[in-house]
Amino acid sequence: MKILLVGASGTIGQAVEENFKTHHEVVSANYANGDLKVDLGNPDSIRNMFEVVGHVDAVISTAGVAAFAGFDDLTDKDYQTALNNKLMGQINLLRLGKPFINEGGSITLTSGVLSREPMHGSSVISMANGALESFVKAAALEISNFRVNVVAPVFVKETMAMMGMDTDSGLSANDTAKAYMAAVTGTMHGQTLDAPDYL
Repeated sequence: MKILLVGASGTIGQAVEENFKTHHEVVSANYANGDLKVDLGNPDSIRNMFEVVGHVDAVISTAGVAAFAGFDDLTDKDYQTALNNKLMGQINLLRLGKPFINEGGSITLTSGVLSREPMHGSSVISMANGALESFVKAAALEISNFRVNVVAPVFVKETMAMMGMDTDSGLSANDTAKAYMAAVTGTMHGQTLDAPDYL
């Protein structure tokens, strides 16, 4: 398979690439580096990326920017960034990438457990994640030539350790990658895949 991986430089993205690149061609796209550069907040940048990469069998997004802050501390910019990048950026991967997905292929986006298990400081992230999961469920009803799903990771152990948090409740990036592998190689469509379910 030819796989376009958006957000390949992130902790989860690196693990996803490692798991796929042995048996598949992986084209990496990131904001600052990789095989291709893309700004998810800019539809023209997404269009250009697809024009350059051409037809693919799968698109995986492990990207998306959203602020983590207390409700009273969130700014207009924080909301707009989450909407433009984490939410619409990934929605636009589907909207604008649709003509480039080979028959029987797939698009896998990323939300997160905070959509259904929010915590203090997660309101903007929870908003974007929940909206993305609802979008995928609805969009799948109108897409028949390829599959679309969303993976909902829990906190990644590597990131938790870097932030000085207790990692017991987290999942390693490599284990998280298993949900993306299931989404690409499986038959599910319009589903939210909770990462811990695919260990």
